[in-house]
Amino acid sequence: MKLAAYLPYYNRNLHLALPVVISQIGQVSVSLVDNMMVGHVGTTELAAASFANSVFINGMVFGMGITFGMTPLIGKAYGKKNMPEALMWLKNGVFTHTISSVILFAVMLAVYFWLPKMGQTPEVTALAGPYYLILCASYIPFMLFFTMKQFFEGLGNTRMAMKITITANLLNIVFNYVFIYGKFGFPEMGLNGAGIGTLISRLAMPLMFIYFIVKKPLFLNYFSEAHKLKIEREKIISLLRIGIPIAFQIIVEVIAFSIGAIMMGWFGEVKLAAHQVAIGLATFSYMISLGVSQANTIRVSHQMGLHDYHALKMAAYASTHLVLVFMSVMGVVFIITRNFLPFLFTTDTEVISIAAGLLIIAAIFQVFDGLQVVMLSTLRGMSDVKIPMFMAIFAYLFVGIPISYFFAFVLKTGPVGIWYGYLAGLGISGIMFYMRFRYNLKKRV
Repeated sequence: MKLAAYLPYYNRNLHLALPVVISQIGQVSVSLVDNMMVGHVGTTELAAASFANSVFINGMVFGMGITFGMTPLIGKAYGKKNMPEALMWLKNGVFTHTISSVILFAVMLAVYFWLPKMGQTPEVTALAGPYYLILCASYIPFMLFFTMKQFFEGLGNTRMAMKITITANLLNIVFNYVFIYGKFGFPEMGLNGAGIGTLISRLAMPLMFIYFIVKKPLFLNYFSEAHKLKIEREKIISLLRIGIPIAFQIIVEVIAFSIGAIMMGWFGEVKLAAHQVAIGLATFSYMISLGVSQANTIRVSHQMGLHDYHALKMAAYASTHLVLVFMSVMGVVFIITRNFLPFLFTTDTEVISIAAGLLIIAAIFQVFDGLQVVMLSTLRGMSDVKIPMFMAIFAYLFVGIPISYFFAFVLKTGPVGIWYGYLAGLGISGIMFYMRFRYNLKKRV
């Protein structure tokens, strides 16, 4: 098919995706700014941040994945112009996600007592513990924000979350500066100061959503009408049937990266700090692709509601083109600037040297990472989540992690060996998700 046929779809997808992309940049910028500021405090502090975040992110993304189950359901209802059905999903979604967030919060607190048993140096573990607890305190308000975000994005409103995320990111930078370095009469708190800055910004996020809802009568009416509806067991089960497989799809990838970070810590805090720098940069480009992909889920779910499978295919492939081109460009940027970018995080020459080598591998797996995230978003928009979950488990846990261990510790290639496993897991998952999409599309068309 000629490129010109995709131009209207590029325009529509980008119009919807741009606020989501900015929102995602804001999300990842919180941890990126934390790493930059903490990295200039010390290498041990940067390694501790890497360790704590690698553990915390598992619970965070699992909860986020559960909230993602709302988007295709609300998107389909909105595509059919059935607003009462969309509000019904809102009512049951808020209830379901609140309960699940409390349960996950308790689990994450319990994990705190296992931190000393994960093979890190005593210095890293001592700094990571208090920081991890502060991150846990930010969990429930962060999940409340995501619940409201998924509802409005299911309706095609992606700008509210963008505005809130930008504001929260600015708050994080300001409070980081104050608490990390001890400004305006506050004590110098180092890594814990970064945690407090993150906590304050995440507390502000749902409060700002409430402000926007109260300010606009239409939005307030949505929530007033949803409040009158009943909580239905069948609807909760439907939300969890989609949300939990999505959560597992995400968590197995994050677990693979987290186990890689823990294995990196076995090499020492310098290697772990370098890993944190490189993974932070790779995450930045990934989150932009994730923003395009989340907008793609909305577009696909709307077309599913209309049963317009030709438009669904065009929208999905348009998003795929955009993501693959962007990730290829970012891969070239990583290779060219690999010796400069790590300098933004630390002045430790050994950390910079190791991170530069890791960025070469990141440049390659960027393309596969883009393919897997956009194909997975398309499958979510089609409410196809169970089979992709098992595909993700196979690619990341049964291929990626063993290859990481084999190269790093059996073949003794060192830190780069762990990243070879990342490359293998992402490559296989991207290909399998693409094949699954082609199968679904053929079956429907």
